[in-house]
Amino acid sequence: MSASVIVRVPAKVNVQLAVGAARPDGFHDLANVFLAVGLYDEVTVTPADELRVTCEGPDADQVPLDVTNLAARAAIALAERHGTDPAVHLHIAKDIPVAGGMAGGSADGAGALLACDALWGTHASREELLDICAELGSDVPFSLVGGAALGTGRGEQLRTLDVGGDFQWVFAMADRGLSTPAVFREFDRLGEGTDIPEPVASQPLLDALAKGDPDALAAAVSNDLQPAALSLFPELADTLAAGRAAGALTALVSGSGPTTAFLARDAESAAEVAAALRSSGTCRAVRTASGPAPGATVVRITGA
Repeated sequence: MSASVIVRVPAKVNVQLAVGAARPDGFHDLANVFLAVGLYDEVTVTPADELRVTCEGPDADQVPLDVTNLAARAAIALAERHGTDPAVHLHIAKDIPVAGGMAGGSADGAGALLACDALWGTHASREELLDICAELGSDVPFSLVGGAALGTGRGEQLRTLDVGGDFQWVFAMADRGLSTPAVFREFDRLGEGTDIPEPVASQPLLDALAKGDPDALAAAVSNDLQPAALSLFPELADTLAAGRAAGALTALVSGSGPTTAFLARDAESAAEVAAALRSSGTCRAVRTASGPAPGATVVRITGA
């Protein structure tokens, strides 16, 4: 049996996404409150003759299998820092929606990074891993950390947050994806000529998380990218309306979309909202999950 490492890594929902004006470097300052939820990808890393990526699971055909994949980029980045050849087979078992605004690609990057560190015995510090994550993308550090966190800067500067209980979510997958860069471009277009305030975290929202209060959280969630996502994908409004009509406490586009997220009071209510969405004809698939969930975690190591 060849050596292998399997890492499990969660999806995320943005319970607040406050977006500032475009910076000179093209990024936007954010106040991004992440909550990891229990939908997971698994990344398996084994030694190989050369770096290669394979993928299975829902919409796996949409996942790039070359060096543009964040898992491949993570392996290359760690190898370069430690003078190692990134000759590994990265196998991704997808369960996080692809191009859905739930950080599936970022999760795979964080998972591959942790797996390669374990496989190669590079013993990278937490700080080094987070530094590499930040180089890979704005959401990748949170995929490593999990739980709940406030991301500032372009989202990569994290402060962990207290959460006082589990929150029950329903996620509706759309029948096509949305490009995150395209959504940000639409945000810029819609905001042209207006004064866009500096993004700040909502204290009522942070308090609601800390108390584990779903009603208070529902009253405080927000997503500044939602109007842009709806502009590019107007049908999402029907999905949001169907979830609200089914009893969700609140409904919002998850991150840059097009996945829509619905907060429920409890697991029974989540099941009812999920059933109504499945029969609504407004989405392709529906999943339930609770959060917070742990970040990237090594679940199995086998020896050579």
